[in-house]
Amino acid sequence: MALRFRNLAVDPSDPVTGWPTEAVRTALERGDLGDWHRLAVAIRVDPWGRTARQVEEVLGHDRPYGVAEAMEALIARVRVRAERSEREAVAAEIRRAIARSGLTRAEFASRVGTSASRLSTYATGRVSPSATLMVRIRRLLDRTVRDPGRPGPDRSTGDQDPA
Repeated sequence: MALRFRNLAVDPSDPVTGWPTEAVRTALERGDLGDWHRLAVAIRVDPWGRTARQVEEVLGHDRPYGVAEAMEALIARVRVRAERSEREAVAAEIRRAIARSGLTRAEFASRVGTSASRLSTYATGRVSPSATLMVRIRRLLDRTVRDPGRPGPDRSTGDQDPA
């Protein structure tokens, strides 16, 4: 039997991202695999988005048989995957910044206020840097790329140029 909404201004064929929470509740309680799949696709696209939050809200009050555990597991799984991907994106940005700066890793680390070993954990993605450190990294990269002729360290002696 096809999913039907009562007293709602949306149709089940409308995109699930536009459904009100009551429509999500109805789909979870009375829908079928096709309806649940549509919800799952929206959750995969935006793991912390409106549809994911609506599903969490419904599951916080109701436990539709056969789908509650599956939806909770899906949300947890796609969020872990998204966080892993975001961590890797940050690590890749840090690696690019170091490479584009023209500085050694030790120099780069010093100029952003961290140690070379800690910078390495950021560049590999083992640890995520704070937002403030990312701002410093971006600012340092902007300064080194925008003004590459600016005097820098004297690599032969290790002394800093006074400018």
